[in-house]
Amino acid sequence: MTIHQEDLRQLQQQQDERGRTDSGLAVGEGRMGQLVPSLRIESAAASSLQAAPRAVPIPVPPVAGHRFLIYKQDPTVTQLGVRLTYVPTVVLNGPADARLTTSLAGVTPVARNAGGDFVFTANSPQFDCAHTFAVVRQALSMYERHNGGNPIPFAWNVGGNTDRLTVNPRAGVGANAFYSRTGKALSFLHFVPQGQPPANVVFTCRSFDIVAHETGHAILDGLKPGWLGAGNNPQTGGLHESFGDITAIFLALAQPDQAEALVALTKANLHDKSFLPAVAEEFGKALGLPFGLRNADNDLKLSEVSNQVHAISQVFTGAVYDILADVHVFEMARQRRTKDPAVVLIEVAHALCKLVFDAIVAAPAVGAKYVDVANKMLQISAGRGDPAIYRTFIRNRFAVREITLAATPLRDLMSGQMNMTDADYTGDGQDVTELEAADEHSASLRAEQDRSRCCGTMQMPEYQVVDARKLEKRGELGNDDILRHEIDELRRAFDK
Repeated sequence: MTIHQEDLRQLQQQQDERGRTDSGLAVGEGRMGQLVPSLRIESAAASSLQAAPRAVPIPVPPVAGHRFLIYKQDPTVTQLGVRLTYVPTVVLNGPADARLTTSLAGVTPVARNAGGDFVFTANSPQFDCAHTFAVVRQALSMYERHNGGNPIPFAWNVGGNTDRLTVNPRAGVGANAFYSRTGKALSFLHFVPQGQPPANVVFTCRSFDIVAHETGHAILDGLKPGWLGAGNNPQTGGLHESFGDITAIFLALAQPDQAEALVALTKANLHDKSFLPAVAEEFGKALGLPFGLRNADNDLKLSEVSNQVHAISQVFTGAVYDILADVHVFEMARQRRTKDPAVVLIEVAHALCKLVFDAIVAAPAVGAKYVDVANKMLQISAGRGDPAIYRTFIRNRFAVREITLAATPLRDLMSGQMNMTDADYTGDGQDVTELEAADEHSASLRAEQDRSRCCGTMQMPEYQVVDARKLEKRGELGNDDILRHEIDELRRAFDK
């Protein structure tokens, strides 16, 4: 619709007349200070807030999005704190959209404000609902962009089923969080750390990392529904836990303000101490750990960890983090004169996230091993025309972790004398894209999974007792599926 100059003047006159009798609709200058600072125009006179007439109409965006106030990391990461973020899709009161809904008794549905935004006082129940929804939505959107813009089904979205994933920001008391296929839900618990006063409650829903991690479980269960079964080898369970952690890392680097803050904090050195590799800082601090629940920037090898799924996941996560840092060094050297360092970091993370995503999609449906994903990464990287040095980084980092055999020499890596600026560097001239596992008889491939200290997702009975092949078929799970073995035994007993 086009508004001409004369029409605009008449509309302004009508609004002025209404304002004399309907003054309650206006925000007076004296009340501007009561608005959230990020939504306030400081030192602006009331008259200056009125739109000036324009001779040429201004195009309007075809679809309006919404602003959310969220923690950009954990509440304890004060460098970032609480900031506005923008979700460029339609979100209903709840918050809810076509894929997600939010549930908190006595609080939801949470309503948008007059500007269509979900902006609430930090740490209030309404804030927890909005924050948690926004982070889940951003994680899902990130992977759907890597999926060519196509929706990623949840594990139950088959045969025309469009049931949403329910987000429960305050699901109960406990030091954990979990994803459940039977409940079609993400649930975040809260707890008081041992020895702390009752007021010092840790809400897992307020952790950007924890919310992203659990969302990673839900997304991966949609992509690889057979991987959550406890009957898989320990490395398959490790891939699930690692995917949750790298989801938190890649989602952080998909946020321009986080990427810029990281570059400034570390001087673009991803191996410098920062908030990025530390997973769930507040939770880790509550448990007395110095650097979050886990550290993605680690040097762990398969021979140095147990088959406990969280422990073994850190080996894969560490390899991916080192690859990210290596590619970033190469691209910074190549593009430092043409691009801002934060832009380089965002682009490098985006490309590596897609590479890992595509490799996981191409990996086996059940029983996936670290070497399977590593080989897919090499082959996809070559197919999309990445510089050969990318694949050198991949080969080196998986080999030094004892995941794969070293198909090319590691002497340059181990001596610290690698040429990080040569796009064609391979170490010995061979660009190998098929690697063998370092040890086919490793306990990490043959023993049973240990889920004793995992996040709540791996503790769910549905993944402990339901066969991986049954999980692989997707579809809804119910109590009868969990109790199938016992029910079949009862039928046999009662059939006599």
